[in-house]
Amino acid sequence: MNKRPIAVTVIAFVYILTGVIGATYHLRGFKLQLPFQYDIVWAEITNLVATLCGAYMLRGHNWARWLALAWIGFHVILSAFHTLTELAIHSLFFGILAFLLFRPASTRYFQGGKAGGEAKQPC
Repeated sequence: MNKRPIAVTVIAFVYILTGVIGATYHLRGFKLQLPFQYDIVWAEITNLVATLCGAYMLRGHNWARWLALAWIGFHVILSAFHTLTELAIHSLFFGILAFLLFRPASTRYFQGGKAGGEAKQPC
């Protein structure tokens, strides 16, 4: 397996931290009330996806790289309905992540990683 680029390691840990901190933040003041507020469910699913992206990027799964980019792309779309500053920041993050996750060294790492749960054997 190829050595993991430092950029992938940093991005993966940022995704893990974002997911864990986001989940903690959203559940901190959660109270079960009627009618049930389904927004908390969607927020927690989004945080879980971020955590899974980070964990599986560390393991070299290519699908996690694509899902991580889709995750930040989702936030770009959401921020289009908020302030222009938020849209600009999320768009900047999207560009930086796309550049770092699809550089040749990162691509080699993800191609040499797991495919369908199994490690590729060298020829």
